[in-house]
Amino acid sequence: MEITNVSEYDAIAKQKLPKMVYDYYASGAEDQWTLAENRNAFSRILFRPRILIDVSKIDMTTTVLGFKISMPIMIAPTAMQKMAHPEGEYATARAASAAGTIMTLSSWATSSVEEVASTGPGIRFFQLYVYKDRHVVAQLVRRAERAGFKAIALTVDTPRLGRREADIKNRFTLPPFLTLKNFEGLDLGKMDKSNDSGLASYVAGQIDRSLSWKDVKWLQTITKLPILVKGVLTAEDARLAVQAGAAGIIVSNHGARQLDYVPATILALEEVVKAAQGRVPVFLDGGVRRGTDVFKALALGASGIFIGRPVVFSLAAEGEVGVRKVLQMLREEFELTMALSGCRSLNEITRNHIVTDWDLPHPRPLPRL
Repeated sequence: MEITNVSEYDAIAKQKLPKMVYDYYASGAEDQWTLAENRNAFSRILFRPRILIDVSKIDMTTTVLGFKISMPIMIAPTAMQKMAHPEGEYATARAASAAGTIMTLSSWATSSVEEVASTGPGIRFFQLYVYKDRHVVAQLVRRAERAGFKAIALTVDTPRLGRREADIKNRFTLPPFLTLKNFEGLDLGKMDKSNDSGLASYVAGQIDRSLSWKDVKWLQTITKLPILVKGVLTAEDARLAVQAGAAGIIVSNHGARQLDYVPATILALEEVVKAAQGRVPVFLDGGVRRGTDVFKALALGASGIFIGRPVVFSLAAEGEVGVRKVLQMLREEFELTMALSGCRSLNEITRNHIVTDWDLPHPRPLPRL
């Protein structure tokens, strides 16, 4: 059967992968309300297309932190990709590079920064978890720099791991033939079997719960790389991120895997964009499955978006070819949305091209005649 959209990879991955692995990728925290909402919220934003505009040429290129990319669609960090496919992060890196876009490598990748760099040229960012042992952090950042990574995406929403009940039921742990490659030499590469989620136990033991804004400052003393703060959902934290010297903000609820009942990222986006006041770019992570979603995010002020689950699901289904297809389908859908909305370049996409629930005056009951 021919795959015609990104969401179809989910069912294929579910068939192909062991239950423990699929559930790890697919599930959200607790009631999974935010997981559904990350998708559903997009459907409450409608288009106001402009017609009779010459859309024979459409330019989707943009720059992110000074790096030119082919489209505002990038790859989010997702952990342990070799559970999905033997080539794991190697395949994802090659697919991103072929599409002319950015890949973010997870700290908890099953391939190291050096291995991913060895796949060839490409613009890559490194997602960072801050471990209790700061020497480990400093060493990892230096390795990412040396391997040619261009930015650090600092995850700030995980002082503790969210309660992911599928992982508890499945006693999730990294399969024995895999390791968290970036930590292999530090004896932090393996995950112990546990009475609940092996990852939750690993996080409780290793990740620093005391992480605060002063650590964002500290990070800038050990690296010259720009720092993106990933996991901002409020105007207050957007302002603090700018004050702390962040080079950009990623509006993210961690794929709805941390605190349940936070808003969908597409609903939190505008608040964060307004608070940033154009001083740093703001990106959206979470729930994007269609080119229309990309357009809606840009109309609300995002400089670009990141996709997570579509990457691991397509990787599970078809390896590198699958990830390439996902990027290509989103690119083509986004280009079509731009054309049908009357936009020829990204800077022509404006807030007036969409209408949201919260724009409309609340309907009053009509008086009876």
